[in-house]
Amino acid sequence: MNKLMTAVFVSTLLMTLNSTAAIDETIRLKETIEINAPADKVWAKIGNFGDMSWHPAIAKTEITSGKADEVGATRVLSIKDNGGNVNEVLTATDAAGMTMKYEITESVLPVREYGATLKVESAGDGKSLVTWRAMFKRKDPANPGAKGQDDAAAKEAIGGIFKSGLENLKKISE
Repeated sequence: MNKLMTAVFVSTLLMTLNSTAAIDETIRLKETIEINAPADKVWAKIGNFGDMSWHPAIAKTEITSGKADEVGATRVLSIKDNGGNVNEVLTATDAAGMTMKYEITESVLPVREYGATLKVESAGDGKSLVTWRAMFKRKDPANPGAKGQDDAAAKEAIGGIFKSGLENLKKISE
């Protein structure tokens, strides 16, 4: 009887832990675009943490602490049409590897615990491949999340930011 009770208890505990873990899972998104321009030319447009003018949704980028090319720098992105602000911190930068990593510290976007990487690679023949990837959680940790702060809203917002940014980068780089 003791073994049966232990088995029931362990099974119940595992089911509870599994259902809790599924409530607030990390979302991963990745967008890639090929650009008909050399990688160094494309990196020159996006590699400056203090200048996000290449993104059509950003009205202004302001470095609020540190230097734009140093880990720990913080910036405020002002979204066009009074869309609010997004505060970010540079967590890694590698100019030679054409890679930048950053995290959102405060935002109007429906996400939290957001970390992202922008990377430019040569695709040969004067072309480049730009990859923007992120890991994040929806803004509302409750299951399934309030409307506008749920998984769908988080994926739509970040996916839209990635697509519009990369498409505009292609347009201004080619």
